[in-house]
Amino acid sequence: MVSAASIRLQKFIADAGVCSRRAAEALIAQGEVRVNSAPATLGQKIAPGVDHVTVSGKAVRHTAQPRITVAVHKPRGLVCSNDDPHHAATVFALLPREFSRFRFFCAGRLDLDSEGLVILTTDGDLAHRLMHPSNVVVKRYHVMLKQPFPATRLTQLVRGVMVEGDRMKVERAALINAGPAGAATGLDVHMHHGKKREIRQVFTALGYDVKRLRRYQIGALQLKGIPLRAGKVLSTKDVESLFRNPPTPRAKFEVSSRSPQIAHHED
Repeated sequence: MVSAASIRLQKFIADAGVCSRRAAEALIAQGEVRVNSAPATLGQKIAPGVDHVTVSGKAVRHTAQPRITVAVHKPRGLVCSNDDPHHAATVFALLPREFSRFRFFCAGRLDLDSEGLVILTTDGDLAHRLMHPSNVVVKRYHVMLKQPFPATRLTQLVRGVMVEGDRMKVERAALINAGPAGAATGLDVHMHHGKKREIRQVFTALGYDVKRLRRYQIGALQLKGIPLRAGKVLSTKDVESLFRNPPTPRAKFEVSSRSPQIAHHED
């Protein structure tokens, strides 16, 4: 009989720092998790300290990690992975040395060639909230292209393009410092979902090469003030700000999913 103090197995695994809750669910489905020597099932509840849990044959300790969340300024050349056989340099190397004994999750990755704001946390529930599509967490990016992008094509960015059977799109796009012809190499782009390399794939599909991609804000939390390769331990108030979506100043040429027609605002 499950006690009142029981918790869902995937939460227990995440709280112990083994992996994120979503990854734990995948491991359960793959048969990699056992409870008291029996195969685990999705949705199963266990009593920490009473039930014996193993993941891939290794026992999971029942003492939860302290909840620590750090915002780091990722440079290009680091991967957002705990274990990548092709790249030894990971974003977790940016954490303070005193945190090395804890297991951190990357809540919203940036690819190898991208830079900017990344959230690392020991809190599996927070990582789940930040990454789950039901929670609208807006991420803002500065995109630099090799060729000028015309305002007349902004609508295509929010309507999306098909790439290998998936529709890739952004929620808002605006030109930065547009020239007299209504084109610019710099864009401000917002997304709240995000598939792997989605921004790059959207522009590539439209015939534009991304020169630089930098995430400068998540929710209301800004990268500003965090030096390159450095980090900031977030307060409870900072963490709450990740789920806020402050208004964006109007741009001369902009389009959003809520208003898919090009807005032309005079300076």
